[in-house]
Amino acid sequence: MYYAQLLFPDFSLILCGYLLCRFTALGRPVWEQVESLTYYFLFPVLLFHSIVRSTLDLASASSLIAAGLAMGVAGIGLSYALPRLPFIGRHIDRREHAASAQIAFRFNSFIALAITERLAGPQGLLMIAVLIGVCVPLFNVGAVWPMARHAGRGFGRELLRNPLIIGTASGLAANIAGLHIPGWLEPTVSRIGAASLALGLLAAGAGMQFSSLAKSRTLSVSVLTIRHLVMPVIALGLALLLRLSPLQATVLLAFSALPTASSCYILAARMGYNGPYVAGLVTLSTVMGVVSLPFALGVLRPFVNG
Repeated sequence: MYYAQLLFPDFSLILCGYLLCRFTALGRPVWEQVESLTYYFLFPVLLFHSIVRSTLDLASASSLIAAGLAMGVAGIGLSYALPRLPFIGRHIDRREHAASAQIAFRFNSFIALAITERLAGPQGLLMIAVLIGVCVPLFNVGAVWPMARHAGRGFGRELLRNPLIIGTASGLAANIAGLHIPGWLEPTVSRIGAASLALGLLAAGAGMQFSSLAKSRTLSVSVLTIRHLVMPVIALGLALLLRLSPLQATVLLAFSALPTASSCYILAARMGYNGPYVAGLVTLSTVMGVVSLPFALGVLRPFVNG
């Protein structure tokens, strides 16, 4: 019940977006503008703020950082390999895969911050901030690469133009340089971040079409299995291999079992891919987080603490 309550706000906003788009005058033309606003302005500001507001002590968290990056690379590698796997690959559409591969390794940073603060207090919150800061660039590059490659676009150009990567990179640069958002500007930036969460989830719901999921069942099951089953198991192995402290292991396991990022839909839609299909995967991932978080923290964590 605890995890269901934690995920309910995200899921309810997605549902609201779906109902508003289908049963009111707020149809697709409205939500296309919302997607643009969220993708090009609100989300980049949120990423910049979430990174620059926390002190990143990279030295003391080096093992945790190594585990997070290794887990991310493994998730990216597994998701990229799906079309080439025997028996599975022939049932996967390459274009749909290019847009949805990101579902397997990206994460919902809002849920990450909320659950870690309740699990591990301020120290855990700082650790998850470090993981977010170092993993977001890697995961965003991993998300853009297959879409840029499949569409025949220049990968470097897509990275330089990607507002999510710009927001993350500038936040890391500002943090390393010791820069901070002025106190008088902090409330405005915080409200922009809150708006990005709400509007991003509403837009994901507005673009959702469950019929799209039925056409790519093999791909849907594969990316969601990696996200909610394989990633936590990889995290457990890395925690044991690198001998993480119980607190670091808890943070890593929570990080591994999170629902995927709501911005997956925004990114896919703005790059010209099947946004409704990705929105459906985001919704299913949010629901599955109610199962994967207890699995990682209740079933796997005792192997580390024991």
